[in-house]
Amino acid sequence: MIALHTAVAIVLAIGLIIRFKVDPVISLIVASLYLGLASGVGPTGTIEAIATGFGEIMAEVGLLIGFGVLIGSLLQKAGAFRRLVEVLVRAVGASRLPYALSALLSTVMPSIYVDVQVVLASPVARSAAPRLGRHGLPLFASALGAGIFAGYVFVIPGLAAISIAGLLDVSLGLWLVYGIVIGPVTAVLTTLVMRVVLRTRYWRPDNDEDGREALAEADAEREAEHEVMTKGGRRLPLVVLLLPILVPLALIAFGAFADLFEFSTPVIAFLGDANFALFVGLVGAYLLSRRTMGIGHTRNAMEEGFHTTGEILLITGVGGSLGAVIGATDLDQVLADLFSADTGAPVILTLLLAWFIAALLHLAIGSVSVAAITAAGIIAPILGSLDVAPVAVGLAIASGAMFALQVNSNFFWMFKALLGLSTSGALKTLTVATSVASVISLPMVLVVALIA
Repeated sequence: MIALHTAVAIVLAIGLIIRFKVDPVISLIVASLYLGLASGVGPTGTIEAIATGFGEIMAEVGLLIGFGVLIGSLLQKAGAFRRLVEVLVRAVGASRLPYALSALLSTVMPSIYVDVQVVLASPVARSAAPRLGRHGLPLFASALGAGIFAGYVFVIPGLAAISIAGLLDVSLGLWLVYGIVIGPVTAVLTTLVMRVVLRTRYWRPDNDEDGREALAEADAEREAEHEVMTKGGRRLPLVVLLLPILVPLALIAFGAFADLFEFSTPVIAFLGDANFALFVGLVGAYLLSRRTMGIGHTRNAMEEGFHTTGEILLITGVGGSLGAVIGATDLDQVLADLFSADTGAPVILTLLLAWFIAALLHLAIGSVSVAAITAAGIIAPILGSLDVAPVAVGLAIASGAMFALQVNSNFFWMFKALLGLSTSGALKTLTVATSVASVISLPMVLVVALIA
């Protein structure tokens, strides 16, 4: 009955979100309350589990999410990402730009939100697409979709990556070691696959391209940033502007390798702690923003970051609440019994199950982050009973969570408009590209399970 109640709770959350358009925070709390009361945890125990789960996940990732959001907001307003994209156009040329852009989005840009990423990258894609002929626009669109979401789920400090790692109690340094490889490789391979697909009659410009000008807000924002950088502030070298991202990543990676090769010291552990590393990045971004834009623009960027942080922290914490309620039931033992064999098959089955749960949630909910957080909350209580590395389970959840982003996602419609695609064109690029990326990344996750 516990498994049944858990399934009902998940369906209840999904139904409230999809059918009745209830906010995910409310839906997940309602599902948590139902599960706790129906499974015998009791009224007091249910409330305690919800509060405890929220607090525990905030202790794990609260500062990380807040610092990461603020860093991204400051650097975006300073024009760092726009300049980085422009440099790539000059450096690699239009023909290689889809691969370079996809790799860039999956490694450097996960520090900012996916909607900001597509706003920044879509003008470049639109302007460079004609140089690649009739398949230029869909190829760039596919590269953007694959790169943005491969980084979002696999690469620190992508929100989904941080959330999954926190819920499963996986070291961010260890996650970074694997994610920084899987993310860009997935993005580039997906772009290559889409290029092959587009050589067929798959794409029909008359039907798949909107033909209208994309939203003017992206170009207006780009011009506003350009004006700030050239007239209102000091123009610093691009590598300096990117230091608030590069330095934290280097610190976290060094701490992770020190642990792996057993030469870590208290000082190295302190410097490599993700909270400290991202705080260093935030201080650097703040100082650079003050220097390039002045205190007024810096204050505005910080306020926007604070506004966005609250919403994300709440949904992340509530995802932890659902996991805590599941942990208060006996579901861990029920599910652990399914994987009690001694062969290698249960490891594969566990990873496939984690992938499937995340993919199914994403198809139903339409949010990569909510699907990832919910799947991690469901699976976290049984990790201790499974003979598989938590980082591999987390990566499997990440892989499944980006499967088939489609019409029930707000990002889908923003992507469609900014790139000048029809609905069918967005389905043929964004939906197919994220599906391909999800499938391509899964074998790499299985390899991680063998070596982790």
